[in-house]
This record gives sequence, C-alpha cells and structure tokens, in this order.
Amino acid sequence: MHPRKRQRKNASAMKLVGALVGRFRVFAGLTQRELAERVCLHEETIASLEQGRRPLKPDLARALDRILDTKGALETAVDNMPEIDLIPAWAEEFMDLEREAIALSWFENQVLQGLLQTEAYARAVFRTDVPALSEDEIERRVAARIQRQEILHRTVPPTASFIISEAILQDRLGGDGVRREALRHLRACADLPGIALQVMPLGRQTHAGLSGPFILLETPDHQHLAYAETQRGSQLISDPDEVSILARKYAMLRTQALNPEETKGLLDRLLGDQ
Repeated sequence: MHPRKRQRKNASAMKLVGALVGRFRVFAGLTQRELAERVCLHEETIASLEQGRRPLKPDLARALDRILDTKGALETAVDNMPEIDLIPAWAEEFMDLEREAIALSWFENQVLQGLLQTEAYARAVFRTDVPALSEDEIERRVAARIQRQEILHRTVPPTASFIISEAILQDRLGGDGVRREALRHLRACADLPGIALQVMPLGRQTHAGLSGPFILLETPDHQHLAYAETQRGSQLISDPDEVSILARKYAMLRTQALNPEETKGLLDRLLGDQ
C-alpha cells in the first residue's frame, strides 16, 4: 500500500495537533499562505500539518507558538505526543520526503541504496531478513522498492549523489547472476541525468563514514534534512547542527571516493572480469 494512504496507529494524535494549528491560525486572522510565508515554508506544508498528514516538529512548533501567540500550547502538544507520531513507523515519512526531494545524497557501506537496486537484488535483500518474511511480504516490499525508483526518471529528476563502498560491489548477495545484473544496472544508472555515482575504494587509510550509512535531502521549500536507519528503527534528523555535521561528513566522503568517471571505469572492469 502506498505510504501516504496507509492507516497509521495513533493517527488521531497527529490530526489533533494539526487541527490545533489550523484553529490557532484562524484565530490569528491568517490564511495558510500567510502563515507559510511567515515561517518560510510552502503553503502545502502548512496544509499537510493541519490535515495531520505531516508531523509537527518541535522547532516549528516553537516558531508557530511565537507567531500565533499561543503561549507554548503547540510545543507542549508535540512534547506529549505518542512516540509513534514523533518517529514515524519505519521510514514512512522519509519515503514521502524522498518522493518530493529536489536533492539527495546517500552513503551506504553494506548494501546497495534502495533507489539503485534491481528487482532480483531487492528480493535477495529481503530474503536475508531475520526472522524470515513470507513470500507475499517479500514481493510486496520488492514492488514498493522498485516503485520508489521512479523519482530518478522524472521529467525533472532530483540531483542525486550516491557513494557506495567497494565491498558492496564485491559481495555476491543473491548469487553471481544477481551480482552481475546489479553491476550492469549500476553502470546504466551512472549515466542517468542528475546522478553522480561514486565508489569508496577498499584499502583507504582514512574514511569519513565509519559511523555508518546516512542520507541527506533537500525539500522543495529548501529545508535540509538527514535520515539514518538502525536495525530496528529509523531517525529523521531536522536539527540544523546535526544535519550540518552529516553534510560535512558527506563532503569529505566525496573527496575520498573515486570520482564519477573513475567509478564508471571500475564498474566496466568488474563487468569485464565476469
């Protein structure tokens, strides 16, 4: 099921906070567009908040309290929301943001980025899950993952940078046939408009990404966010200081990795060695 249409547990909490935002805005005599301009967001973002489709973040809650003179009511509401609403269930909010992003930067050191996986590779990934998934669930997840890749083929695609550990290319997840198809697919993706694909070579003496994979993205209203997954959860990061740290890590990774032309050469050599 599409993430936007999935019914969420405790969705009423998000809708309640959104309804409060709408009520306070009306009391302040502002339209959605006027409020959006005051907080430097798109009108659609305010509409999504008021409809309970987008969670209200603490920093925005404080800004709205100040503009709407609500004496901390929204910040208090956010502070007391159920955790499932503060941290969306397993990447749900990230996939919405990914779909609309104008720029993506993604570092991976263990598995190919979801936007770069073939169907067979994605299936191999999900078949390694512990505990094991049913075949129906695997196929559902594979279909959802492949559908996400449509953003790379939009009329105006996002500016996308991917850094991949060379260890991923050497691994044989799913078998030799799956690996070869994945390498061919990566080589084709490297030539897509707006994509910069780089490989972090093995044997380096310095590495800015030892703490693990992460994603940076820029929204249509030019908000800079980061996202990271753990074994049993995920974290969307909006704090400017934390996003800045990850952006600096990514900038360093780009200097340490092979450049895009060198990466294409490596992929060509790997395909020639098969």
